[in-house]
Order: sequence, then C-alpha cells, then structure tokens
Amino acid sequence: MTARFPHLFSPLQIGDVRLRNRILSSGHDTVLARDGAVTEDLIAYHEARAAGGAGLIVLQVSGVHESARYTTHVLMATQDECVPGYARLAQAVHRHGTKVFGQLFHPGREILESGDGSAPVAWAPSATPSERFHVMPRAMTEPEIHEVVEGYGQAARRLREAGLDGVEIVASHGYLPAQFLSPHVNVRTDGWGGDLQGRLRFLREALRSARAQARPGFAVGLRISGDELSHDGLDTELVLESVARLDAEGLLDYVSVCAGSSSSLSGAEHIAPPMYRPAGYTAPLAAEVRAVVGVPVMVAGRINQPQEAEQIIADGRADACAMTRALICDPDLPVKAARGRAEDIRACVGCNQACIGHFQLGHPISCIQHPETGRERRFAVLPAVTRRKKVLVVGGGPAGLKAAAVAAERGHEVELHEAGRRVGGQVLLAERLPGRAEFGGVITNLEAEARRAGARILTNSRVDAQVLAASAPDAVVLATGALPRRPRLELMDDPVVLDAWSVIRGAEVPRGRIVVADWRGDWIGLGVALQLAGLHRKVTLCVTGFAAGEHLQQYVRAAMVAQAVRARIDIVPNVRLCGVDSDTGYLQHTLTEDPVLLEDVAGVVLAQGHAPLADLDPVGSGVVPADHVFPVGDRVTPRTVEEAVLDGLTVASGL
Repeated sequence: MTARFPHLFSPLQIGDVRLRNRILSSGHDTVLARDGAVTEDLIAYHEARAAGGAGLIVLQVSGVHESARYTTHVLMATQDECVPGYARLAQAVHRHGTKVFGQLFHPGREILESGDGSAPVAWAPSATPSERFHVMPRAMTEPEIHEVVEGYGQAARRLREAGLDGVEIVASHGYLPAQFLSPHVNVRTDGWGGDLQGRLRFLREALRSARAQARPGFAVGLRISGDELSHDGLDTELVLESVARLDAEGLLDYVSVCAGSSSSLSGAEHIAPPMYRPAGYTAPLAAEVRAVVGVPVMVAGRINQPQEAEQIIADGRADACAMTRALICDPDLPVKAARGRAEDIRACVGCNQACIGHFQLGHPISCIQHPETGRERRFAVLPAVTRRKKVLVVGGGPAGLKAAAVAAERGHEVELHEAGRRVGGQVLLAERLPGRAEFGGVITNLEAEARRAGARILTNSRVDAQVLAASAPDAVVLATGALPRRPRLELMDDPVVLDAWSVIRGAEVPRGRIVVADWRGDWIGLGVALQLAGLHRKVTLCVTGFAAGEHLQQYVRAAMVAQAVRARIDIVPNVRLCGVDSDTGYLQHTLTEDPVLLEDVAGVVLAQGHAPLADLDPVGSGVVPADHVFPVGDRVTPRTVEEAVLDGLTVASGL
C-alpha cells in the first residue's frame, strides 16, 4: 500500500478471490469484439489496463442467450467455441497480477440494433414498451424464462473454464433482471410477477444457475443500479430490499452499485454521467447498499482521481471503486498513484465523446485525450527514433501539444511556438462555458505530457518565414488552428452580430432577445445559449438540424438540453440564418425553404463553425520542403479535439 492512498491500495477479498487493490475497470462496451468473439484488439485493450495496475477488470457484457444480442458487436458466451478467446484474454490480464470477471447479460427490451437492420423481437417479462429505444417487446413464455436462466449458468461455466476469476449478473440500468424486478415493467400474474418475491424470482434463479456452475474460488456477484432514476425504474427502497434478500440467501460474493436506466433519456445519462455530474455522486447509493449486505460493495459514477476513490473507501461508503473512464483516459493511473506520481495522471474530463460516444456510433472505443486507447496494437509502444530530428511545432492547441509530446517522447528535439500567452487553443474557450470548466483539463494534461517528454514550449511566440528559415527544422508540424466562420448574411440597419468566441470572452451583449444561430449542433451553440441565459438574456437557439446538440454524445446532449429547458431557452429546429436588421432575424426553413422571421431581436450570435487559419505557408514561401511539413488538427480541416489529438499522435509517431 502507499502512504497517500492506504485504503485504495490495500487488498480486497471477493469470495475466494483476492484483489491486489481496490481499483477496477467495470464492464463497458468497446466495439472491439467481432462476431460475438474476443479479438486480439480487445485483449490488447484490457492488457494495457492490467499492466497499468488495475486490481480487477470486469469485461463487457457477454450474452447468455441468442435473444441477448442487443448490438451487432456484443460478446457472446452461448457456445463452447467462445472459451479459447476468453482464455487468451484471461491469460493476458493475469500476466500482470490483475483479476478478471465476466458480465452475464440479457438486455430484455433494451435492444439497440439487429444484425440485418430489421426490427428484432425483444423479450421482456411483459409487453411493456421501452421509451428510449421505442421497442415493443414480447412477454416471455415460462419455457423461455427457464431457457434464459439456464443460459446464465452455461455462460458462467464457459467463463470459468476459460480461466476467468468470476462473473457478475447484470441487473443494472433497466436490463432484463431489473425489468423483472420493476412493478412498472413486470405486470405478470404468474409465479414470475406479482409481489416482490415473485418479481425477484428471475434474478434469484439466474444467480443460482450461475453459482451451480461455479467452482470453489470462482466469484459470483451482482451489478445493480442503486436507483434507476427513471419514471419506470427501480427506486432505492426496492433495490435495498432485493439485495438484502439475495445476500441473506448466500447468493452474492459482492454487489457493484451504479445508477440510472437505459429505458429513458433522463435515466440513461447516469450510465456514463457527463462532466455536469459531481465526482463520486453515486457513493451515497453504494453506502446504503453496503449497510444492508455483508459482502463487499463496489461503486461506479464519475470517480476520476485516486484521492476521490480513497475518500469514498476511507469513509466506508464502498469497498472498491470503478474508475472505468479514468482508466480509458490513463491506463497507468493505478501505477502512477501507487508510485507517488498522482500529478502525472491524465485525468478524464467526462466528455463522453470517444468512449461511450464511439460505442453508440458503432466505432471502437478511444479517448479524445489518449487516442492510443482502442489502438493499443498500433500506438501503445512507439519505437525510439534512430535519427534525432529537429521538430518545430507551430501552434499550442491540442494537436500541437500532442504532436510535441509524442515526438519528444520518441527522442526528437522539439520546440513548440504558441502565438498567444497561453497554450490551449479553443479549449480555453470551451472551459469558460457553463458546466464545462473541467474540459480545460485536456490542455493541463497535454501540456504536462509535452513538458515531461522534454519539449520546449514558447508562448507569445509567432512563427513567420524568417523564424522558420533561422530555425532550419527537419520537420514542421502546422497546428495553427482556426477562426470563427462567418457566412454571407444580408445585414441592414447596422444590427448587432457577434461570433460565439467573442461572447464567450465577455463581449458586451445587448439587453433583449438574443438569437444564437447554430450551424454545427455541438456544445458551442448550446453552451453560448446557456451562458447568455445566465446573463438574464432572453435566448432563442436556432439550429440547422433536427435538435439542439445533435452532434453531441447523447448523454451530454440530454444534460445540456435539460439545462436549456430549465433556463427557458426557446429552441427552433431546421432553420438557417440568412439576414439580420436592427430588430429582426431572417431565417429559412431547411426542409421547405420557407421564410421564418424572428422579431424583437436585439442581437445575433453566430456559432457557424470554423475556417482554418492558414496565414503561415512554409511550402509556398519556399522556406521548408513540402515533404517536411505536416498539417494537423483544424489546419487540415476544422473538426473537434478528438481528431486534433489523433492527428498529432499519428504525425508524430511517423516522424
């Protein structure tokens, strides 16, 4: 154990399984499975977190029945042929002293997609529809219930034979066992419904089935939402009574507590809570569960730093902490904390863009700060350079900082020039918006990585052709960023028209109704609208898409739109701005091309995307050969922080 985190780095006994510390990666989808099977990419992903010092890795869900295929990239444990793949994964994780559990899963009515695009037949305890995915399930017959219950046991056997250390039944987030528990979803009148004893029967039988296939030393636990925070979900009182009964029957080796439900937009936000939720906010739920059971309790919910986890355990609210997104962002977090290097941890900012955001788009997992995640076989170990080059990085935004960090780490001589007084690029704007201060950690982390790697960073340093010529670099990384794009508008009577950047920086905004014209549908338009509402302006957010925040990860979008509704921001979808006069905004409907007029307008704020800043042209000026110049980030074309950092990594890894 370490002096700074004595509770976090003490061992923990889970049944007959001993964890070396109390940091775990909880089950989460990665889109690294293929055809229901473990892949080498999935093995490399989990091995990186085991090598980084995690005490326990819980794999993503494994379907226990063919009807459990809720996505096209779910793992399946329904055939004995799956055993060798799981075995390779277990061996890779065990090499580093980390234990590994599997998740036994059936989604019930919470089906996202089918294999061929046709609507699947979803199974549930009753024909109660899902609000979020608009699925009307079919009530399971009793033989089907027995078939699925047996599937839990057979899946547990296969994972045990593969060498895993345990399994957990997924009864969290409104999935099938929770659907049986819920009196709002389960309206059966047979022995699988009715009172709590009947509604609890499915989960009890699933646990018994798994335990019947377990051997001595194989752990069997339960994951459950302490409160589903959904209109048709489980509340804390029901959860506490349920887990207390199951524990009293000796069916549990541990309970893993989270919050939320997949069945509603408001409940789903808690599956991977965005940065608007405070750190460790689910710990009180875990504490209530811990008070009614005699087995260890784990907790998940925005626990990003070791000091947060240490305090939760020290306070007795939980026995172990899931730091899943923190480990996605920095697989070496446990090792760094144990060795007294907590300040070197790359802290997750809860943006959700490339972790669960990728999953919901069907793409492999990654991280906007650490694009090596999910790409371990390509980027996890980069070779040292055979010839040291002089690398000049122009621009200190995310792309430039990542390029500088990776190039310096590989052994190049790196000098980064930033024209402003601080590095950070557009992140310095993002962190000033309501609820997004934590996003500034992206730059804190990247700058620290670049400096630790040995890159020299110069601020208030503008690069021109003369500087390039005097420097004589072997490679120039152009990370000069972008400026706000201003579309062609018909302006009459000298109206007030501002860009989002100036408003974020504190430009004076007139009293009265302010129209925010949002082309992209990301955090900028919504964020500026919320900022103006906080300044007591009447705000109308006009978006070109079908909804505000259309291109945000859905949990972030849900949180921001909910804030906009509470702030009484009017949202007008499917319109583009065409012109402005002294008191009217002239828009056009994007579907019908009909005019849309907004009157009594005091000013307009443009959130219309960006245009690359290309005032420095090393190739055109003849100072640097074309094959020595590498544009990255918005200099290539304006995108997001994710693509900027990936560009920096990709270019620097090839220098």
